[in-house]
Amino acid sequence: CVTLTRLSAQISSAAKLAASPEQVAMADLGVKAGDKVLLVWTQPSSPTALKEFAESIGAIVGSQNLVSLENMERLQLSSHAASSYDWVLSGLLPDTAPVHSSETLAEIARVIKPSGKLVLEEPVTGSEVNGIRTAAKLVSALKLSGLVNVTEVKSEALSPEALAQLSGFQGHSLSRLRVSALKPSFEVGSSTQLKLSFAKKTPQTEKPALDPSAAKMWTLSANDMNDDDIDLVDSDELLDAEDLKKPDPASLRASSCGESGTKKKKACKNCTCGLAEELEQESKAAQKASQPKSACGSCYLGDAFRCASCPYLGMPAFKPGEKVVLANTQVADA
Repeated sequence: CVTLTRLSAQISSAAKLAASPEQVAMADLGVKAGDKVLLVWTQPSSPTALKEFAESIGAIVGSQNLVSLENMERLQLSSHAASSYDWVLSGLLPDTAPVHSSETLAEIARVIKPSGKLVLEEPVTGSEVNGIRTAAKLVSALKLSGLVNVTEVKSEALSPEALAQLSGFQGHSLSRLRVSALKPSFEVGSSTQLKLSFAKKTPQTEKPALDPSAAKMWTLSANDMNDDDIDLVDSDELLDAEDLKKPDPASLRASSCGESGTKKKKACKNCTCGLAEELEQESKAAQKASQPKSACGSCYLGDAFRCASCPYLGMPAFKPGEKVVLANTQVADA
């Protein structure tokens, strides 16, 4: 078994030595047989280097038909179906220095399958200037495009060919950053139902345990009662003859109730002795006595039934006992 294990390790090492550096690098990233890969390139890429890179990827996945090439400037105009690639490799040729726009990153995220992976390389600088992002800005742009698990894989110096494509920078202020990211395991625009509850949760308090002896003290069962030992008291026997007499209303009044010296009697607030009802009846009687009395008894019917000396002459008809009040709209200046 040990011999077979060593033989397998030697074969694997020999295979890696026989493979090209691009094949070894892609195999280390996780590209495997059967994966569908999209290679995104930019000008001015060397045709020879691009062809060799595509062939090395095809050797890993098992068929050149699983590898597609697309120019970054034409990516948004292409007809690639959504969620159709397991891998998108962008800007990995060392002689280029591509800068991925937000639209390009969004299109890349669209064509990647759920749980698919993106690996890209882009020049970054310590402070954002002339359209070149910082490493933090590049990571943020990938997250805003809908990708997750964004990781900085490695950083290295730009090649002379890539540095020649950028003007206004010194070599020591730029570096080439490789970043990997994943697409979430769901399609863009998919939805699911969230189980949310906005009701306030009341804390559940445990009831204290009852002492058995205390519970028995306050418990009375039918077996504990003997009718012969219980003396029942008649509630009527507790009342005397004086308690059954109706009290005099005057005796229920307080000593100072209604007494205000020379002022008019006035009932207390929330009166319970009957003075408020008594004063109300007196007020109604005085109001009725102040009204003019009719000798014929037909004054309330209207002027057609009133005599010449009727005190209600000229007033509208009213109900018997009703006080006649003229509205301001019926009073005119003389």
